[in-house]
Amino acid sequence: MAANRTGGSPRTRLIAGNWKMNLDHFEALTLVQKLDWALRDAKVDREAIDIAVLPPFTDIRSVQTLVQGEKLVLSYGAQDLSPHDSGAYTGEVSGRFLQRLGCAYVLIGHSERREHHGEDDALIGAKIRAAVRHELAPVLCVGEGLETRQAGAHIAHVLAQLDAALEGLTAAEVPGLVLAYEPVWAIGTGETAGPEEAAEMATALRGRLAELMGEAFAEATRILYGGSVKADNAAAIVAAADVDGALVGGASLDPAGFASLITEAAGA
Repeated sequence: MAANRTGGSPRTRLIAGNWKMNLDHFEALTLVQKLDWALRDAKVDREAIDIAVLPPFTDIRSVQTLVQGEKLVLSYGAQDLSPHDSGAYTGEVSGRFLQRLGCAYVLIGHSERREHHGEDDALIGAKIRAAVRHELAPVLCVGEGLETRQAGAHIAHVLAQLDAALEGLTAAEVPGLVLAYEPVWAIGTGETAGPEEAAEMATALRGRLAELMGEAFAEATRILYGGSVKADNAAAIVAAADVDGALVGGASLDPAGFASLITEAAGA
């Protein structure tokens, strides 16, 4: 299980790049190698910040070979998994397969999965259970649409998503949980929740985690912000109260730009 390292801060920052359905396995190798070179050139302290890439399923084996073969200080994971461990589920990918490939993280409940694949709270909860069965850290995505934000119901909406996803689970059953707050209206639009909005939601999520799982669990859980994060706003976002990093979409596909973003976040 990918664990939160402790040091001067109780939570190590995490920057994760979600490639979505981009890059074949050859392109994946090029991106990861260039990213590592750029981070070395920038002298990013790899012990001070966790860095992960989340490629398409078909790229993971190539990324594993490069990361392990070159001993890169870089984590990787998947964008989704099946709630089932094996069986007649054509087209699905088991958490066991991901664990054998060395994945540390898996996204669960991304807004695009909720919207385009009709994933409901019950399925998302089942996927969280599948992730932890196979020692994968679930990155649970939550977030509201624009109408919900404009109606002032965004906090209630997001906390309800959290409640439903974790229903029936105890702190001991979800070690390594990561939350990713991604306001749907900010994903790929160029619009970004400011540091104040990100902090407001992160603080609300941590408070609800304390109610559900206990204060110690809440304090150890990393909460990321996602939604049009770029190098020029990353530092302000991750410096906001209760925000521990970022889930980055399109900006993670450019190795130099992603390295700049990570550098800014590491120094925030």
